[in-house]
Amino acid sequence: MARLCVNIDHVATLRQARRGSEPDPVHAAVLAELAGAAGVAVHLRGDRRHVQDRDVELLRQVVKGRLTLATAATQEMLRIALTVRPDQVTLVPERPQELTTEGGLDAVLNSASLKGVVGALAEAGIRVALFVAPELEQVKECHRLGATAVELSAALYAEARGERPREAALRHLADAARLGRKLGLRVQVGHGLGYESVRPVAALPEVDDVTVGHAVVARALLVGMERAVREMLDAVRG
Repeated sequence: MARLCVNIDHVATLRQARRGSEPDPVHAAVLAELAGAAGVAVHLRGDRRHVQDRDVELLRQVVKGRLTLATAATQEMLRIALTVRPDQVTLVPERPQELTTEGGLDAVLNSASLKGVVGALAEAGIRVALFVAPELEQVKECHRLGATAVELSAALYAEARGERPREAALRHLADAARLGRKLGLRVQVGHGLGYESVRPVAALPEVDDVTVGHAVVARALLVGMERAVREMLDAVRG
């Protein structure tokens, strides 16, 4: 059965709208874990548009499950990761103009630059995942680079309109997940999943973890974080 990791970036987004102290993403992380989430994820961006260094440092102290730090593969972020030592670092693409992460990291094209970052994190005992499109060559490259896990982008599936496109996108996820499992990678899926769309993904036997952020935080504004997470857990469990 897939485990749920809750991304709390957009709690920080709301806080940064006023540059204040509330809502605190650290408090949200505690509530998410109390409600049953197996882990918490945050994306520390180079522009610090939502999550701040302070958040990551405090989360390392309070998160009892798996703390995942999503970052770009830069020397700045490598230094932070080696200092904070999250349980997992997920390397993601990053563009200054984007609203959120767009698509997956091209591990094949960027293999040379990724190798050193993956190696440094692995040497420090930190699990490494690469966030990539559900393409077989990308999954193979994750394995060649020495990553511990692959996080497959669910963007095409989550954004598909109509039954046939959605089924085709789900097949791509299933094929990539199957290959990841065969190669010995932990298989994670994230980006754009909601309370309905998460069910078929979590039901794939090769998927170990699903990461959901925006949908949970949006729901939490109406019903509270604990209930929003419990409802997502119900969806993940089918």
